[in-house]
Amino acid sequence: MRNANSARLHEARGAVRIEAVEVGEPGRGEALVRMEACGVCHSDLFVGSLEKLPVMPLTLGHEGIGRIEAVGPDATGWAVGDRVGMTFLGTTCGTCEQCQAGRDRYCAKQTNFGYTLQGVLAGYVVAPTAALVRVPAEIDATALAPMCCAGWTAFGAVNEAGLVAGQTVALFGFGGLGHLALQIAKQQGLRVAVVDTSEAKLDMARAGGAELTASGDSAGRTVLKQWGGVDAAIVLTGSAAAIPQAFKALKRLGRLVLVGMSVSQYELPLLETVLKGIQIRGSYLGTRQDLESVFALARSGAIEAHVETHGIAETPAILERMKRGEIAGRAVVAF
Repeated sequence: MRNANSARLHEARGAVRIEAVEVGEPGRGEALVRMEACGVCHSDLFVGSLEKLPVMPLTLGHEGIGRIEAVGPDATGWAVGDRVGMTFLGTTCGTCEQCQAGRDRYCAKQTNFGYTLQGVLAGYVVAPTAALVRVPAEIDATALAPMCCAGWTAFGAVNEAGLVAGQTVALFGFGGLGHLALQIAKQQGLRVAVVDTSEAKLDMARAGGAELTASGDSAGRTVLKQWGGVDAAIVLTGSAAAIPQAFKALKRLGRLVLVGMSVSQYELPLLETVLKGIQIRGSYLGTRQDLESVFALARSGAIEAHVETHGIAETPAILERMKRGEIAGRAVVAF
């Protein structure tokens, strides 16, 4: 038995506390993982805002890199010393229509780190080996951790837009996902516009190669006026106010891809949707092959997370800064 400092919620919508938690030995099909790093994600904020939680107390975190220190019985395919990653997607049933079609992220029986499973914002965790992913050995953990969620989600969303080189895409929200989505979109030869309320983040987007930036309530019209609209708009923020602006930015037959999670509602302009042939899609994580592609891009240096590194004691402050939109790129806790 060992103690591990962990970022914990003891009640729904409660304060995040840093406390020592006893970590036992791995059971059947489990591994004990010593964590190297874990990114702090907007989904951690989202989970913390929910009225009810399926597990309490709950350790947050789902963007983790670590090494296996022990394995339990039937932990097939894994050994002590293996470097592993953990994402929001935990286990799935493996037998339903979605799992069989390679869309296991839509499995109705899935578990999720930092939600229905104990999360990985902790020095040590015991995790189901079925939920672990293999990660590159040569990349620093703080640089690699954001790829497990932000990179994977951004890659999946850009792919969901269904564009080809030379077409246009507008990214709404330029945080942990947005700054990676810009790099991924440019890798695919797309012309990229970025919309955010922060001028500092728009400066970062321009430095990263965004051809057009806009902010405020007129952002959608600005994109429409400057470019005649875009082929796809990807809403990476959980702010429902961004969705009408993204809708306004679309060309006829454009695709609206929704990524940021919120319990808010938005109004759908039905007439325009029909007459302009607008497609609206939700995008959640990506395929397993997408995750492999993200790791390959990171390994080659084609994409790189803008990271600020912290100790776990700073997690509550990080979450407060994230609420205020003050983090450019990704905050990562190093262990």
